[in-house]
Amino acid sequence: MSYTLTGFEGKVAVVTGAGRMRSIGRPIALALAQAGCDVVLTGTGRPVASYPADERELNWRDIESVADEIRQLGRRALPLVSDVSKPEAVEALASRVVDEFGRVDFLVNNAGAARGGDRVPVAELSLETWQRVMDVNLNGTFYMSRTFAKCMGEQGEGGAIINISSLAAQLLAPDTSAYATTKVAINGLTTIMARELGPKKIRVNVVAPGIIDTSRLDDVPRGRVWDEMIAAFIPLGRAGTGEDIAHLVTFLCSEQGAWISGQTIYVDGGHCPTPRRN
Repeated sequence: MSYTLTGFEGKVAVVTGAGRMRSIGRPIALALAQAGCDVVLTGTGRPVASYPADERELNWRDIESVADEIRQLGRRALPLVSDVSKPEAVEALASRVVDEFGRVDFLVNNAGAARGGDRVPVAELSLETWQRVMDVNLNGTFYMSRTFAKCMGEQGEGGAIINISSLAAQLLAPDTSAYATTKVAINGLTTIMARELGPKKIRVNVVAPGIIDTSRLDDVPRGRVWDEMIAAFIPLGRAGTGEDIAHLVTFLCSEQGAWISGQTIYVDGGHCPTPRRN
């Protein structure tokens, strides 16, 4: 029995929200390329002014930089600016992918609404912010899954859809109503799709990260505040990395993960819901 992950040669993966340097999407895209996939990367075309300082210092170019890394691995890469919250943009994306590569085998729904203004009590949450989080996180996952599941079904060779959720769906903490609601819904949608798409050999799973050290969490100061948070909540003693998530995503797409579907898998270092006492 071989434990080398297989099933990637000649396959095409689509990874949304893959342009940030310190992120989850970029390591997923790179891991799938290393396994043997050609990769389509999507991003929002965010303005350079919004980049964190380390990206600006390195002249980071969002999905274009990630595409360069994938090409250096000897795989094809197609970076595309696309808005997952718009059904017509998703349909155009799928058409472009099929035109360019002739197929699609793996979809990773990683794109998420920006963190910040949504982290307030329900009574203070604006309707615009609520709708934005719903449109990107939940509707975007639905639009992408619906469209690309059709592509996979028409190919008749199966495939895998991985939805990136969050530990927030389990914690249901105050001030996370919009975000956590989308993640709870994504978990449920995944179970339903797994049952519907299983007869077409399309596997659908959720990977739900805990605290991951990415630029998305730069509003939490590194140093004492960060270290105390990790010590209080994570028994394994460190924050997760994008690579921790990428390893599991790659396994779920592989032939070795071919009998796993309809699951929500938390990758959180054993996160405790209440602070640990040392």
